[in-house]
Amino acid sequence: MEDMILYNRLQFAFTITFHYLFPQLTMGLSLMIVYFKWKFLRTNNVVYNDASKFWMKIFALNFAMGVVTGIPMEFQFGTNWAKFSELTGGIIGQTLAMEGMFSFFLESSFLGMFLFGEKLLGHKLHFVAGFLVFLGSWASGYLILATHSWMQHPVGYEILENGKFVLNNFGALFNNPWLLPSYLHNQAGSLITASFFMAGVGAFYLLSNLHQQYGKIFLKTAVIFGLISSVAVAFPTGDLVAKNVVKYQPVTFAAMEGIFETEHGGAEIILIGQPDMKNKKLDNKIAVPNVLSFLTYQRWNATIKGLNEFDESIHPTNVPGLYYSYHIMAGLGTIFIAVMAIAAFLLWRKKLYHTKWILWAMMFLIPFPYIANTAGWYTAELGRQPWLVYNLMRMVDGISPTVSSGNTLFTLLGFVGLYLLLGLLFLMLVLKIIRKGPETKVALK
Repeated sequence: MEDMILYNRLQFAFTITFHYLFPQLTMGLSLMIVYFKWKFLRTNNVVYNDASKFWMKIFALNFAMGVVTGIPMEFQFGTNWAKFSELTGGIIGQTLAMEGMFSFFLESSFLGMFLFGEKLLGHKLHFVAGFLVFLGSWASGYLILATHSWMQHPVGYEILENGKFVLNNFGALFNNPWLLPSYLHNQAGSLITASFFMAGVGAFYLLSNLHQQYGKIFLKTAVIFGLISSVAVAFPTGDLVAKNVVKYQPVTFAAMEGIFETEHGGAEIILIGQPDMKNKKLDNKIAVPNVLSFLTYQRWNATIKGLNEFDESIHPTNVPGLYYSYHIMAGLGTIFIAVMAIAAFLLWRKKLYHTKWILWAMMFLIPFPYIANTAGWYTAELGRQPWLVYNLMRMVDGISPTVSSGNTLFTLLGFVGLYLLLGLLFLMLVLKIIRKGPETKVALK
């Protein structure tokens, strides 16, 4: 049974991690594409129009990869987690179906119009098509997060005698106090990914003396969006998410922060440390006194409960994994704010395009928002363990009883091999698009 749970978790973790590499770029990129098209309508500068179409090519490639990798993930609800789907399908099936029927079809339909219908539509309707792609992309994220938020903080449900969950308050799904902070935090994270990706491409063009005009526009736009989203992911969105964890999952908060013993009179915030699960302490820690209490309760001497206050049966399954995921996310987020603030200062001083070290830094940092977003999702998922639905359904109660651990391990290895090939193909195509650069055409009248 333990092997079965482990392999099911590993397979879903791998497939969803790989899948989310693509939506996190498309959601942020969709807003920036709309911005470029809007700038073109305002200025009639064809460079902005070319920029919107260039980035839509990369968007479309990411969208296709997201669809290809998302379908197997959906099937796992029926293969690996059949009992979970059977018992909770009356609730999570509604939001997942809405995401597929409304958001996905909206996004995919108008993506085709944006890619191929510019001459037919004209620029104003072409902008509308781009805006609807953005709307579908962000609505998709909202409905997925509504599902996730219900698993983190279940609301508006009742449990029948046969153990099935049914929804008795549809509005509660979308008024869930967990939903809006999580959604805004997630979207800010996707904007960070798109901003650093665009900044890296712009920096590459400037350093390589390729498409200089576009490189400057990409870099300027990315720095502005990147600074705003990097700050927003920490405050207010990250702060609101953390306060939800404190309120609804205090044991998770203790594990995230590495607090084993309750700290009275003010809790320190841990910058560096290694959890020692045997002795229930942090080794080699570097901490700042009382800061965690202030950030959490706005009081320097507020008490923060430690893991010792909670029964071990409800402790997160993997405390070190949760602790490290959270600190990787928070540490990288701090770096993003610092880098974007420096880049914005150099942009203001008109030195950004000629300062090579910051251009190299932008290129080097392209993968790190992906790491930070992945660590953020691991924090959320590891923090909910050992529950599938928090405080209501454990992992062991949601797996498929008829799927063996051997079958799951075999298909996991198959996914690893297949996704490796898909990933290499994706990188080759993206690099080809970037190398070719935007296509300059005369604006339509």
